[in-house]
Amino acid sequence: MRKQTADKIITQYMRKIYGFAIKRTFSYDEAEDLCAEIVKEVYSALLGADGIVNAEGYIWRISEHTFAKYVSLKKRHEGLSIDGMDIPFYDNSDDFTSGFCDEELGRLCREIAFLTEKRRKIVFSFYYQGESVSKIAGEMGIPQGTVKWHLSKARNELKEGFSMERKVGKLGLSPVKAVSFGHSGNPGNDGAPEFYLSDSLSLNIVYSVYNQPRTSQEIAEELGVTPVFLQKKIDFLESNGFLVRIGGHRYTTYVEFTPAQYSLEREDAKRALQMQVAQTLVKEYVPAVRKAVDKITDVWIPGKNRSLFEAAAIFWAVSEKCQIQSKKDLSKYRIKTTSGADYIAKVWIESKPSDPDYRTDWSKDDWGVCGSMTRESYKYPAVTSWSADSRFDSRIGGWKNNLTSDYEYLYEYICGMLGKMPADSDAPSANTEKFSRLRERGFIAKDGSVSIMVVRQSRDDFFAALPALDDEIKARFADKALEFASLDARDYPPQMQDLVIARGVGWFISDDVAMMVLDILYKDGILKPLSESERVAANLLMFSDRLPE
Repeated sequence: MRKQTADKIITQYMRKIYGFAIKRTFSYDEAEDLCAEIVKEVYSALLGADGIVNAEGYIWRISEHTFAKYVSLKKRHEGLSIDGMDIPFYDNSDDFTSGFCDEELGRLCREIAFLTEKRRKIVFSFYYQGESVSKIAGEMGIPQGTVKWHLSKARNELKEGFSMERKVGKLGLSPVKAVSFGHSGNPGNDGAPEFYLSDSLSLNIVYSVYNQPRTSQEIAEELGVTPVFLQKKIDFLESNGFLVRIGGHRYTTYVEFTPAQYSLEREDAKRALQMQVAQTLVKEYVPAVRKAVDKITDVWIPGKNRSLFEAAAIFWAVSEKCQIQSKKDLSKYRIKTTSGADYIAKVWIESKPSDPDYRTDWSKDDWGVCGSMTRESYKYPAVTSWSADSRFDSRIGGWKNNLTSDYEYLYEYICGMLGKMPADSDAPSANTEKFSRLRERGFIAKDGSVSIMVVRQSRDDFFAALPALDDEIKARFADKALEFASLDARDYPPQMQDLVIARGVGWFISDDVAMMVLDILYKDGILKPLSESERVAANLLMFSDRLPE
């Protein structure tokens, strides 16, 4: 068979092969190993075949044969694990397992792993360790009759599970994948949500209870993974706030996941509402901000482009001083981890439009912003910063690359504490790494000048000098804000509605509208366009008691 034909067949049956592997293994890692083995065997067989009448039957037979080899060769040596206890894979066990072939014994062990924790322990102690009913009862502190009852129930459940075809849920066959993570609040010592949800299994455990509450057993069935394999992860996620226990031993979550589908037409309607607000703000609010900024003269502006400074102030003022506050209590959405984190978590998953043929003039990324970010120096209390990363600037790395030490190093440079910037040929000095970091971020130009804006004033005093949006204007926007939030809420499950509505109202006038306002100001020539060298400083302000000379 030609290679191109074999490639096409492999691609066509990859999802089914993976589904076959998921149903017969204990974890995503094992499923991926088995799937890789099957694909290798199928591909080799296809290349050596002259012609195939029934491709599906052919691939199924190879899959079964490969799995049998996988069980007998790999599992025989590794054994299986129940609650961390290794179960040897005997060829000749006692009467509980005698007569089973390797594949059947593997299925039997899998069904044992689907029993409740107490029942698993009793089955393991009685059948695998050969302990008596009385000894098990003494060790577990329960009556002998209760042990016998659990053994009887276990036999019935195993018989039922062994004879049925255990179905794998949608997430077991097609797990969700995170595109990116976000948080609003304090990330603690371990960092943002990605520390807890970066592995596929943890992410899918949390997502499995997002649209409907589930027990640990139901989570296991949805993912196609045994409960014993999941329980420690479930306990860990619950103890750190990513899973929340509700009635009936079920779990839900208050982590926000972006919808798997979104409507381009609906997004257009939302952007149209925000654009109306942006146009009003340009006429009725921006002049007041520019007037306040005119009074601030103690500032270093690279290139002396005053528009660079005005744009930063306008962006902050629109995103922070024009918000319509919601009175909803959102405390239940705050995730508090054992490492001290306290934030609202968000996960962006792969998402597709429900109306891909709808034509719109905007891109989803047009108004994307990483901000507003603030940094404070404990080493130099006078040093703080504010920034918002967007398509207007040339900075990279987002919040992770925005370090407090960057501003401390620049402050030391401004104060002459680092000496002269070394040339490439100079021998390394104690401050070489600091200079290297400042140049890496673009905070110092090749000629040694400071490339970002520095304001000789406290950050709080600077922002306090910028006017708030008049309450009368906010009142005019209230209906639009609620309409905006309601459009957003349609794609979210019930437990997320309060957050989505409150946030939608509160964020209706925020970073997106601030970006639209700047677009209008640059397009209309009210602000002078940025040069390439100025883009490193766009929407970034450092506050200090010293200015560059």
